[in-house]
Amino acid sequence: MSDDQLLTTVRRWIALDPDPTTREQLQELVDSADGERAAATLRELFAGRLTFGTAGLRAALGPGPLRMNRLVVRQTAQGLVHFARAKMATGDDDGTGSVAIGFDARHGSFDFAVETARVFLEAGWQVAAFDRPMPTPVLAQQVVYEDADIGIMVTASHNPPQDNGYKVYFGGRLARLVDPTGAGVGAQITAPTDVQIAEVINAVVEDTLSTPGPSAEPVSSDMLTMPARVWKIGWMARGGYRWNAGALVDRRRFPSRDLRIVYTAMHGVGAELVGAVLKDARFRDVIEVEEQCRPDPDFPTVEFPNPEEPGALDLALKTAERHEADLVLANDPDADRLSAAAYDPAGQRWRQLSGDELGVLLGAHILDRGALSPEAPEGAPLVMANSVVSSRQLGALCAARGVEHHQTLTGFKWLARVKGLSFGYEEAIGFAVDPSSVRDKDGVSAAVVLAELAADLKSRGLTLFDRLAELAEETGHFVTGQVTVRVEHLSQLGEITATLRATPPKQLAGSPVTSALDLQKDPLPGTRFDEATVTDALIFDTEQGDRVIVRPSGTEPKVKCYLEAVAETRALAEGRLEELRSAMEALLS
Repeated sequence: MSDDQLLTTVRRWIALDPDPTTREQLQELVDSADGERAAATLRELFAGRLTFGTAGLRAALGPGPLRMNRLVVRQTAQGLVHFARAKMATGDDDGTGSVAIGFDARHGSFDFAVETARVFLEAGWQVAAFDRPMPTPVLAQQVVYEDADIGIMVTASHNPPQDNGYKVYFGGRLARLVDPTGAGVGAQITAPTDVQIAEVINAVVEDTLSTPGPSAEPVSSDMLTMPARVWKIGWMARGGYRWNAGALVDRRRFPSRDLRIVYTAMHGVGAELVGAVLKDARFRDVIEVEEQCRPDPDFPTVEFPNPEEPGALDLALKTAERHEADLVLANDPDADRLSAAAYDPAGQRWRQLSGDELGVLLGAHILDRGALSPEAPEGAPLVMANSVVSSRQLGALCAARGVEHHQTLTGFKWLARVKGLSFGYEEAIGFAVDPSSVRDKDGVSAAVVLAELAADLKSRGLTLFDRLAELAEETGHFVTGQVTVRVEHLSQLGEITATLRATPPKQLAGSPVTSALDLQKDPLPGTRFDEATVTDALIFDTEQGDRVIVRPSGTEPKVKCYLEAVAETRALAEGRLEELRSAMEALLS
């Protein structure tokens, strides 16, 4: 694109932008475009467009097509409307349906929800939206309970404060038209639907930018209000979610509630519902981390609002020590993930549990209890699943107990599609303890179920770590870890896996590689190869029982290497894991 073409595109973008702030930012760059720095910034902002994928959109806030802003959101919503109309319109049916819109407390979330609502209203859709910021699981449940055709959650989950995002679910008639099996009803979209939607969005953008037309009327954020014709997702939805999550515990079989809990919402939207659900479940001794339990889009007490990040739980752990607590529970900002920590008597310290440790603890608890959801069919057999990058321990436990287990590609969009799922998890602290009601990860309901387990163990003089040791006796000791390679640009992500694909390792940490899977051309074991499931990931198994998986991150500029070692004792497994870590660091450097 020449400089003249760029300026023409930018000026048209400014005319269409409904946000006076991002308009002004671009106009200042245009006015200074003779300067090299301003021109370079414009070229960077207009070098492409945010890619709409299976995770929807996620990027830094700012002007132009490569940032999250109100015009990008408006175009995305218009693309969704056009895509749905093409699928749903038949005969006298005009292709309209219903959409449920949620938003968290991040910068811009309410604004993006309003823009989305306006687009769908203008297209003749029935629109419902949150009356205030709430957790992602509430939106996911709303899509299922109301059989909405589309669900949209405005959130960037655990990303930095300068980011926001746009997560899309399909339900109702639209989901059944896209996939007649009904496997994806209420779940996030998958390939190739994401590509098809992206093509429609791109056509909308091309049409609006190339066709002269009226300018948008700019309205500042502080003047935005949700349109009056939008149905409110409010106290009834919160109450329904709260009742359902509280009903997951079994006070008859697991009556103990002698547990002191410290909870942090990580400056997000989880505190109100988590507190209410724990109270309903009769957990009365709950202490909030005051500095972090009110929504704050700047996340002032943490560098990165992800409970997994080093230092993120420091305030919670200090609070737990001060109050001699039994358990720390932590959600990410939109409360779809759960982390936890407990005092480990063996190590004489507080220790954060990994996502895999929490996954096998929750999975084993459900194996002992049976499916938790009131919506689960009575007498149906249990079905467990976890993503391929998660530990193999849950699969080993299911095999030992004769329970059906599935391994899926990364992401709850795949886990939610497992037929008859009773419990699913992925190592990135995502857990579905009630997949009949919430077809996504849910950090609120997982918190109350973990509290039930911890309280029961305490009543028997045991800890979560004792329970992990018991499970290891049944399955072997599985230990997991990661090696991360950061890159400067997303375009570099594929280079690392391409190199490994061309010259795969013959041995890892001295153990011969016995199996190598390339998920760009090979299916996961027990599944059929399908072009829709193609993903850039490599899996290596060794003679010693190790597993190494290398894949680019779906949301950040880094390549993740997932390591797992298994041995007869934890000490042997941990030693083997360190050998794998050193080997992969050398291989990827």
